[in-house]
Amino acid sequence: MIRVNSSKIRVNSFDKMDPIANMFTIIRNAQAVAKSEVVLPFSKIKLAIAKILEQIGYVNKVSIDKNKFKAIKIELAYQATGQPKIRALNRISKPGRRIYVAADQLPIILNKKGLAIISTSRGLMTNKEAKKQKIGGEVVGEVY
Repeated sequence: MIRVNSSKIRVNSFDKMDPIANMFTIIRNAQAVAKSEVVLPFSKIKLAIAKILEQIGYVNKVSIDKNKFKAIKIELAYQATGQPKIRALNRISKPGRRIYVAADQLPIILNKKGLAIISTSRGLMTNKEAKKQKIGGEVVGEVY
């Protein structure tokens, strides 16, 4: 989490441990209070995850914001009823326990209604794309 005190920007040391889990938590918390967008510190993997969420339709728009520091701006998507499109966003593989799967053992999320984000040798992709390409990798997280 970034805290702004007057003109100084300070990042907690806990946020450096698992930035993907931090990203997921920020999105979940923003949706809990019906925020329209979130701004996250930039990293290539967080941008790739956000782009996957945008392609699937879980978020409206992803852009790079270049003010004082480079950041990722994510416009959150909601249903007509006001409920967030993302019902759950969970980190699976963590820094303390990495979870790898082979191509034939890719996870099925919520009876194929959800998706898993897989980090493969060909980049980040969904479990459905990885199954088509017949490659496995690290299970980053699940979304439904």
